Amino acid sequence: METSARQFAVVTGASSGIGYELAKCCARNNFDLLIVADEPQIMAAQVEIQRLGGEVRAIQADLATAEGLERLWQAIASSNRPVDALLANAGIGLGRGFLEQDFQDVLRVVNTNITGTLYLVQKVGQQMRARGAGRILIVGSIAGLMPGTFQAVYSGTKAFLDSFSVALRHELKDSGVTVTCLMPGATETEFFERADMMDTKIGQSDSKADAADVAETGFKAMMDGEESVVHGLKNKMQAAVAAVAPQSAMAEMHRKQAEPGTARK
Repeated sequence: METSARQFAVVTGASSGIGYELAKCCARNNFDLLIVADEPQIMAAQVEIQRLGGEVRAIQADLATAEGLERLWQAIASSNRPVDALLANAGIGLGRGFLEQDFQDVLRVVNTNITGTLYLVQKVGQQMRARGAGRILIVGSIAGLMPGTFQAVYSGTKAFLDSFSVALRHELKDSGVTVTCLMPGATETEFFERADMMDTKIGQSDSKADAADVAETGFKAMMDGEESVVHGLKNKMQAAVAAVAPQSAMAEMHRKQAEPGTARK
């Protein structure tokens, strides 16, 4: 591949929602792209993002599996380009009570949100550190700041990512590599439908954030080298409350938003 004056970014979970909008932010800001998702819509996303300029390569791979991770890693290696920015956005949700969930679904959430993210961040991060330059954006959530009643596994994975990103950032202090955590709240994407949460108050809420606005906030924070960013005033207030309120109170508040059937109350 010819050397490009543009930088090179990898964006996971880029077929829709925040990941798709993050990829568009990259394309508009002088990045060529490798985008990945576990669904065929990633090919349509490639066409749309390419209209913004630069080179865009798309692959379909399931990052909850070793095979999918290896496929992505081989695609990165075959580009023969250093990764200037890794935007680790791939993640899935899971609503309803933990004891009612199929355990294979539970494992898929953990493997997508945590295992796949860790694998990719370590592989790309090692190369960035050796080069002394790079940016990593990890998409966590304000859901990780509180007990997620009826979203217990999902919220637990986001708590891990919120914590991990700050720890890794400080491990990489003075290395030339920055790590930023984007913590959105409820966002208007396909998340709630896919998580089987459309009968919940939060699933039916008409006050969700716009995915493009969330992505712009995260992209700017990554480019500025910030440690973390919470999108939106409402979410900032909720994060502040979560820092001081009893965990039991936060768990009860979350129950009222995410318990099945609350959309009708």
